Amino acid sequence: MLCALAGAQHPISAAYPDGYYTRMDGKRAEALKAAAKACVSTHTRLEYYDLPNYWQYSDVYPETVNGLKRWWDMYSDAVYLIQAGQSGKQSFSANKMQREHAVPKSWWKVGSDVEYTPCYSDMWNLYPSDPSANQAKLNYPFGETRTTSFDNGVTKVGPPKSGYGGGSPEVFEPADEYKGDFARAIFYVATVYDDLPWKYDYMFVKQTYPTLLPWAVNMLLQWSRKDPVDQKEIDRNNAVQQYQGNRNPFIDFPNLAEYIWGQRVSEDFIIADQPNTGLTPPITGDPELTAPVNGEYLDFGEIAVNVTTRRGLQISGSNLTQPLTLRVVGEHRDYFIPEVQSVPASTINSGGGYLLDISYRPKEKGSHSAKLTLSDGGLEGSIVVNLKGEALDRPELYALTALEPADLTESSYTARWNAPAGIADFYVLTRVRYTDSGEEAETYDTGETEYLLQRDPNVPESYSVTYYRLGLESPSSNTIYIAAAGLHDIRTQAPCHIYACDGGIVIRCAEGEGGLIRIFNVNGITVASVAEYYDGMQITLAPGVYIATIGGSAPQRIIVL
Repeated sequence: MLCALAGAQHPISAAYPDGYYTRMDGKRAEALKAAAKACVSTHTRLEYYDLPNYWQYSDVYPETVNGLKRWWDMYSDAVYLIQAGQSGKQSFSANKMQREHAVPKSWWKVGSDVEYTPCYSDMWNLYPSDPSANQAKLNYPFGETRTTSFDNGVTKVGPPKSGYGGGSPEVFEPADEYKGDFARAIFYVATVYDDLPWKYDYMFVKQTYPTLLPWAVNMLLQWSRKDPVDQKEIDRNNAVQQYQGNRNPFIDFPNLAEYIWGQRVSEDFIIADQPNTGLTPPITGDPELTAPVNGEYLDFGEIAVNVTTRRGLQISGSNLTQPLTLRVVGEHRDYFIPEVQSVPASTINSGGGYLLDISYRPKEKGSHSAKLTLSDGGLEGSIVVNLKGEALDRPELYALTALEPADLTESSYTARWNAPAGIADFYVLTRVRYTDSGEEAETYDTGETEYLLQRDPNVPESYSVTYYRLGLESPSSNTIYIAAAGLHDIRTQAPCHIYACDGGIVIRCAEGEGGLIRIFNVNGITVASVAEYYDGMQITLAPGVYIATIGGSAPQRIIVL
């Protein structure tokens, strides 16, 4: 984030564990980048849909609004609050917020799969986002805009200035106060995930070093210099370590990028010489816990019998001298399981504290309660947190009916679906865009039975929906297809399309709907002819350029990599 004096390096204290970065000491350039990867790449892979439950501690403003936490959204200045009693996921759904990848997930896609890599749910590549800004950003690279097609005062999207964008017609430009934050996030991704295939090469290439293209390196270094590390990033770094188990070294060492890509690549990186390298603060007073408060409640809400739900409990304090002991007592203690039985004193004494993950898995219907006690650590007495949850019979869930969209224009439409006969905790809308390079899927959580989507009129797409109740997901609805370049073609069956995939092509079409499919090479020789096919059928082809026709359709050019 932007500090009051541009370029000033304020002595903000980090709290990385002693010895955490030892392998980086004395390295330079490519060897330093490899050592940084070795230090931080091993971490807990979190569930993508659970991220808001962690973000409610790592990505909220330190100040509250009328006693409520406010989401820290680096894509807009909208005020999104976490209402009393809401979990992070519930607030996300109610506010219609979205999980946004800084480095778009479509950039590393293999076939139609984007979830095979931990980068898909890595907290260092994902942040809470305003929905309209997220949809405007799409999968464009970072850059500086010449003009704008979208500008909400924080996020800009538009054609790039000369020398920016890596060939993309549009770029995403964050606000000045967040350019350094995003630069350090991209440095992390380029370090930890340098072996990804990088389907789009706007900024990245698949190579251990330097991984980032020269134009991107120059821009990101400039952003990082002008917007140095501040307390927001320090606090988030400490928090992410608690939940995911690793840190961002470009936050702990603000000059690290200069040693890997910038002005100091010819110098050895000596940890002792680096600014801003404070370790866990020393003990200077009496042990205390500032969170949780004695007697507070942690409510798991309603869940189906034999289904697991989780909640996070923030544990913060200072000057603890021994590990903090955790114990669940009470009638239903077997239903509430904390992830650990003790927390090191140094972890709690650090600025981020510790987010304790507690599971609730009821074995029978009814209301359940227990107490979590926190003791030892040098504290006098103990802190008690009341745990409660409600178990109901497993519901029978049915597929919803997706309806034709409303308010369809060349730039947007409202996806719609019917409500279930019973209760829906929330809906998950799945949208698939059929681009020349394959399918790009996005999901959106909402508490409503409709959702406004921005669209590109030149790209066909579809949507379907599921709903959740008591921790269970329903079968998927039917799929609504919306054709490109027009407002008249809406189908409940798949229109015929052919896309490249790894090692060949994939057919997306209702059986026999489009007629004979023929594939030609560039010399006009038929290499495949298919009369009987099904949706999702794949045909293996050697790498090259091909021409496809479906019945009497216009020829379609396909590149197989």
